[in-house]
Amino acid sequence: MISKQEVLERVAKILPQPIYKELENVVKDLDEEKALRIIYRVLKLYITSLIDPGEAIGIITAQSIGEPSTQMILRSFHYAGLREFSMARGLPRLIEIVDARRNPSTPLMFIYLKPPYNRDREKAETVAKKIQQVTLEMLAKEIDVDYIAGTITITLDQEQLKYRGLSLKDVERVVTKTKGKDFTVSMRGHTITVSLATPDVLRIRKIRDKILQIKIAGIKGVRKVVLQYDTKNGEWYIITEGTNLEAVLQLEEVDATRTYSNDLHEVEEVLGIEATRTLVAQEIKRVLDEQGLDVDIRHMYLVADAMTWSGKLRPIGRHGVVGTKESPLARAAFEVTVKTLIEAAVRGEEEKFKGVVESIIAGKYIPVGTGIVRLLMQF
Repeated sequence: MISKQEVLERVAKILPQPIYKELENVVKDLDEEKALRIIYRVLKLYITSLIDPGEAIGIITAQSIGEPSTQMILRSFHYAGLREFSMARGLPRLIEIVDARRNPSTPLMFIYLKPPYNRDREKAETVAKKIQQVTLEMLAKEIDVDYIAGTITITLDQEQLKYRGLSLKDVERVVTKTKGKDFTVSMRGHTITVSLATPDVLRIRKIRDKILQIKIAGIKGVRKVVLQYDTKNGEWYIITEGTNLEAVLQLEEVDATRTYSNDLHEVEEVLGIEATRTLVAQEIKRVLDEQGLDVDIRHMYLVADAMTWSGKLRPIGRHGVVGTKESPLARAAFEVTVKTLIEAAVRGEEEKFKGVVESIIAGKYIPVGTGIVRLLMQF
């Protein structure tokens, strides 16, 4: 009977190095029979997951993601009025991802905590309060505006101060730093007074809004926090509305290895292009999973690869992936045909017919499937 070590040596020549290393670690402490069964199972799964040379993976991916996207639209009628099946979490989010929009419509952060903060609700809640941006408006009990005297009086809510873990000195330290050309800010006890030099209705309203939005505590940009419990892993984590990934990752209570934002550009700036690639695939999968649609993760990663292979996040469209194609015919087939062809002619570009789109336009064999084979010699 062939030994475990002999099989591993043969498998090492077939499997990719990361998969082989993980397999080796798993089977090293197992007996011969169990180890061989696992090795053969992994080998079988790996071989069946491979694709044939010349497979039209781009078209298959487009079909695999495009068809479920159509299902989202068709099924929206049945879920009309149900909040949990909101369309904002479906196709619009998918469009945001593939267009690499700079500002998502619902910016979220998923913040995971280190032990013991993730095991205790009260400790997790303390971290959540520390993260949430607290503005003066959230601490105000009463707001009085005197347009004749040109004053704005804000009375602080003692219960809110206590709940947020803030003192009057904390508020005073921030508020008294606020300065303007034509107004002054003073604080006595629980009352903040803003006085304008020249009373003006529009100016008073503008200053009122500015004063109320002063950040007293928390992280800028994080408007709301929600505490969630993961029953699978038995831990508490935080979901936020509004993002500031860089500031959150600096907190010692936060697990930086798992925390992420759904803002692709923010992740690219803070964590780099590799993390962005993973996020693109995961966000597409999240949207499809929420709609109950099952699509192989490899299709999502192919889209992510196309958007990030250059080292920079690019949208799929004429301003991104399609716009940077080598083929002028492929670019022209997408949008603004005449303009693209004229620009290509002015630059003297050459069409090499290496891709699918341009080959179809010219009536040539497409370089996929059997068309990928070229005749080198004719007898």
